Amino acid sequence: MILDTTHTNKDHDKLINDLVGKPFGLVHSIKMGGIGSKRMMVKAVSPNMQQYLNAVDDVNYANLELRPNGVLIRINKGLKNFTWVIPYYQLVIYKTNGSSIHAQGKFIHFRQNTTFRENKAFFDKLLEEKVKYHSQYDVLP
Repeated sequence: MILDTTHTNKDHDKLINDLVGKPFGLVHSIKMGGIGSKRMMVKAVSPNMQQYLNAVDDVNYANLELRPNGVLIRINKGLKNFTWVIPYYQLVIYKTNGSSIHAQGKFIHFRQNTTFRENKAFFDKLLEEKVKYHSQYDVLP
């Protein structure tokens, strides 16, 4: 689900909190070493997400934020901000010449450059949180 979060909207905040949980507290985020990524260049998106990118050949940026039950991808389009809400159970990450995140029939592919390499620790943390989330629901035979 992609929401226009340019301006504060209580309904959107409630919806995001219901899907992926409330933001981590200050102390917890410091213990984790941060919960947000640096901004990354968007290389490509699925056709159903083209409307959230700049129309001209301008550089598009996005960054990620960890939540207890999922991740938020914040996309900047000019002066507008869009947030893609992805619960961990829908999240799929591929590492091919950069990194791409797939969920809900959409994808976003990040360019492999300096800022992407700086976010390696963040992606490791994201995968660790995803594994921790899924381990709650493991059923042993």
